[in-house]
Amino acid sequence: MGSFMTQRSLFEDAEGVDPAPVDDAVRCLGDALPGRIHLGTSSWSFPGWTGLVYAPCNGKPATEQALARHGLAAYARHPLFRTVSLDRTFYGPLSADEFARYASQVPDGFRFVVKAPAAVTDPVVRKPGSGEATRDNPTFLDAAAATAAFVRPALAGLETNAAGAARAGPLVFQFPPLGRRFVADAPRLAARIAAFVAVLPRGPLYAVEVRDPELVTPALSAALADAGAVPCLAVHARMPPVEQQARAFGLDRGGHPLVARWNLHAGRDYEGAKADYFPFNRLVEEDLPSRTALASLARATAAAGRDVFITINNKAEGSAPQSVARLAAAIVDRA
Repeated sequence: MGSFMTQRSLFEDAEGVDPAPVDDAVRCLGDALPGRIHLGTSSWSFPGWTGLVYAPCNGKPATEQALARHGLAAYARHPLFRTVSLDRTFYGPLSADEFARYASQVPDGFRFVVKAPAAVTDPVVRKPGSGEATRDNPTFLDAAAATAAFVRPALAGLETNAAGAARAGPLVFQFPPLGRRFVADAPRLAARIAAFVAVLPRGPLYAVEVRDPELVTPALSAALADAGAVPCLAVHARMPPVEQQARAFGLDRGGHPLVARWNLHAGRDYEGAKADYFPFNRLVEEDLPSRTALASLARATAAAGRDVFITINNKAEGSAPQSVARLAAAIVDRA
C-alpha cells in the first residue's frame, strides 16, 4: 500500500491531478456497497468532473489531456469507483506495457472493463471520421487476431501488478448494429459469435454486447454460456429496456456474473446528448427505470456470490459520476 501511495504522490506532484474532497456520506455509501459490486464510468478524462472527482489545478480544471494521462490515480481514489471502462481500446490496440501502466495507478480490488478493438467486432472497415463502410473486414470474428492484438496484451498488463494483484475485469466484445445481412439468421450468428469466443485464451471473463435487438435472445445467452462467456447488458437508446434484456438472457436469476454498460438515454443520440449534457457535471435527464432495474440485478447477482461490473457513460443521464452515486444509493437502499 505504501508503494501505491508513493506512486500517487509522484503523479499528483508532477501533474497537479488531485482527487476532489469526498464527504462522509459518500464514504459510508462506499463502505456499505457489497464488495462484489464494481461500479465506474466510461473513461475518466472529463474536466467537467472537477469538484465531483478531481480537485481544481491551480484554481482551474485540469485539461482533458492531463486527465487522460494522469487522472486515473485520482479517479481510483473515489470510494464508489471500483472499475472503469477502457474505451480507447475499441479504436486501436494497446501494448502490455500500456495496460501495465494503467494497472500501476489503481488500488487493490479495482478492475478494468476493457473493450475489444472494433477490428474484430465490426464486419466492415470504416473510413476514419465519417464511419462510412469501405469494404468487408478480413479480421471480423478472427480469434487469432483478437488473441494476439487484444487478449494477450491485456492479460499480460492487467492480470497482475507489481504486488501480484489482479486488475483484469471483463473483456467486452461490443458488436455494432450488424444489419439485416447478419441478423436475418440470428441463431447462426449467435453460434458464430460463441465459436469465436470459445477458442480465445481461457481465464478472463468474456462479455458480448450486441446492438441489434433481434439478438437479445435465450439462444445467444445459452451459446455464450457454453463458450464460457456472458452477455453484456447494453443500456442504450436502440436496445430493449434493462428488465427485458435481463429476462431474455436469463440474467435476472443471479446465476451468472453481471456485466452492464449504461450508455445512452432512451430517445437520444450520442451527439445530441453530448451537446445537451456537456460539461457532464450534473444529472440532466434521470433514467429511473434503468437505475432501478440495474440496482435490483446487482443486488441479486452479488447475493448469489457472483461479480457485478456496471460502467456508466455521461450520455446516460448527464453526469456519469453522479449516476454512479445514485445507482450505489439505490443498491444499498434496496439491500
